[in-house]
Amino acid sequence: MPEQERRSEHAPKDAVLRAGLSEAQLKTLKTMEQFGWMLRFVRKPLFRDPVPVLFDRAGARYVVLERDGTIDEQPTIKVRD
Repeated sequence: MPEQERRSEHAPKDAVLRAGLSEAQLKTLKTMEQFGWMLRFVRKPLFRDPVPVLFDRAGARYVVLERDGTIDEQPTIKVRD
């Protein structure tokens, strides 16, 4: 089975990614998606709020959505290639 197909089979459902997000984050996410940004993953650190990470259309840049819906354009998280 080609790599592309395997990834799509195991890709998390959109609803699962959005499950723990605040209303403010969901509102900002909707706006960002209109500009080509995609929610790729949500980090869930213990005893802390979920950290949604969005990537631009090209996959070159990423941002973090804060709990209040603001965008952190220079996040301190490390993203693996």
